[in-house]
Amino acid sequence: MNKPKVYIDGQAGTTGLQIYERLKNREDIELLLIQEDKRKDNTERRKMFEKADLSILCLPDQAAIEAAELAKGTKTKLVDASTAHRTQWTYGFPELSKIHRQKIKEADHVANPGCHATGFISIVYPLVQAGLIQPDQIVHAFSLTGYSGGGKKMISQYENKKDEELFAPRIYGLTMNHKHLPEMKKICGLDKEPLFTPVVDDYFNGMLVSVQVLQSVQKVAAVFKEAYKDEPLIEIVEQSENMLSANEMKNSDHLKIYVNGNDHSSIISASFDNLGKGACGAAIQNMNLMLGFPEMTGLR
Repeated sequence: MNKPKVYIDGQAGTTGLQIYERLKNREDIELLLIQEDKRKDNTERRKMFEKADLSILCLPDQAAIEAAELAKGTKTKLVDASTAHRTQWTYGFPELSKIHRQKIKEADHVANPGCHATGFISIVYPLVQAGLIQPDQIVHAFSLTGYSGGGKKMISQYENKKDEELFAPRIYGLTMNHKHLPEMKKICGLDKEPLFTPVVDDYFNGMLVSVQVLQSVQKVAAVFKEAYKDEPLIEIVEQSENMLSANEMKNSDHLKIYVNGNDHSSIISASFDNLGKGACGAAIQNMNLMLGFPEMTGLR
């Protein structure tokens, strides 16, 4: 039996490199490689799409749109790691429900969730489904992230001689128009986009997304324990320590949901790796489902 062929379009970027490193030794797929000097040659890229059973797009948004157009008419299935198709294609978050997982298995085009969106949706979607958050509520959230999420330019800023301001946490997205907001709204079934504050700090990888609700810890924890009871990558922790670290889950594809608070209010925090469950790990998980492999193959 022939092995499925997989092509990474945009292998030179932060996400593309990590996915390549994690797939290069897999014996159940054939990884297609484009010559370094041809990686922006559309004729050669088209040949790769024609050969591949599945292609992973690790590109900026506009380039991902153009790549999807370039791949039209070929047999290749697509997983897009960019923001470009997240409100149009099948959404690649299988843990949300059996329906979500089945749609991914059957899809030709899957959009990988955004990193901040992964944490937000893992919290808010089950609470909306359970009626503890109403669709017309304004949801507030904040998120702590390592600098790797900013790509090569930001990584260089932090890892070379850096300005004094880079030693402290920095709030960004000050236009209140973060690119993950549309998928947060759509996937969770909210009437309005959330109020969202992302914060980047001086560490490489790891993410902690938090949402507060006026519901008891016991009621909120019960919702998550039921929603994710059969999901091996998601763990629920009720009433944890006094502090949570945003890099606890670095280098992992797992996600922990911490539920803390009291009898009338709760803070729910999703802890995961922005490069793992928030990017590369999710892409591999979706690839597995789309190619019919065991879902956890190659995950950590």
